Amino acid sequence: MHEPGELIAAVPALVGFVPERSLVIVVLRKPQRSGLNSVVGPVLRFDLDRNPCGKRGLATAIASEVAPLCAAETATRVLAVIIDDRMREPRARGGAKKWGTLITAFGRQLARKEVTLAGAWAVSAIEAGQRWWSLLDTDHQGTLSDPSTSMVSFAYVLNGRPIHRTRSQLIDLVAQDRVSAQEVAAHLEDALSAGHDRYLAASRPGNPERYHRRALEQVLYQIADLDSGVPPTARQMAELAVALRDRTVRDALFALAVGEYAAATEQLWVILVRSLSGRDRAEAAVLLGYSAYVRGEGPLAGIALDAALETDPSHSMAIGLDTALRNGMRPQELRRLADHGLGIADGLGIDLGPIHR
Repeated sequence: MHEPGELIAAVPALVGFVPERSLVIVVLRKPQRSGLNSVVGPVLRFDLDRNPCGKRGLATAIASEVAPLCAAETATRVLAVIIDDRMREPRARGGAKKWGTLITAFGRQLARKEVTLAGAWAVSAIEAGQRWWSLLDTDHQGTLSDPSTSMVSFAYVLNGRPIHRTRSQLIDLVAQDRVSAQEVAAHLEDALSAGHDRYLAASRPGNPERYHRRALEQVLYQIADLDSGVPPTARQMAELAVALRDRTVRDALFALAVGEYAAATEQLWVILVRSLSGRDRAEAAVLLGYSAYVRGEGPLAGIALDAALETDPSHSMAIGLDTALRNGMRPQELRRLADHGLGIADGLGIDLGPIHR
């Protein structure tokens, strides 16, 4: 990306959806070799409507999140894009007063932490033909091309990363389907009883691993069916909920996020998040959050982890992943969790297939 219009058009791909009334911060990493351009690092989005403390207070709050992330990335420059349909293109220098106080205060806060606000632009909406303008130099303006034709957008879609029209689409993706949840709940007691019987049968010969192995295989069969176009029934989802209550099984399943069937696996987690209740929903949401996180889908990961913590605020894995996400930990650094899951499956004598490194 060589000019502001290209960056703004790429924002929906960078955050996973088309933001509205938002401040988007792009952290620029230093190039690995001299002479190269800066590299886009973490991208953060802040909701401009959630602003209980005024523009200066909001600037301080945002800077307090951005600065530590820059320190962790050894980054000294950031870019900012404001998207707000309530703004209008300035007609003269100094005309862009809307959110100008925020950008000025944000730049000052960053400067105190030795981080430079290298550019800031505004646009009413990220759509073809919309005018954008600089918030630091209002003589610098331009017109957006079609964001869907952005090379960055094309690369993300080619990699199988969808760009949602709005953030609410992501929220709806994990919203509980109460009808489906009631249907699953009707089978849960029988599924628990059957699972308990299988565990006792495996434990009597002193081989509890047999129960873990069978439960893990049960989940894998459902993923294979879903990959073939056959969704799980309510009874099967109740059985899956019981399987996920087994920590050994749950931890092994993290490995599937980087495996050959990652897409089908994530699809199953979405179905379960929508169809389960209570802690069972939290377990599925954690698996979904991790799956989205390791493939770089930060917004979906955050929404899934919010769903897990809303259901079970004390869920330790959800808390850990949410903390990592908010602190900007790179997805590659979480691959150890998948490697741990792979080791568990190997110990149970189960081959989870090719793992993408």
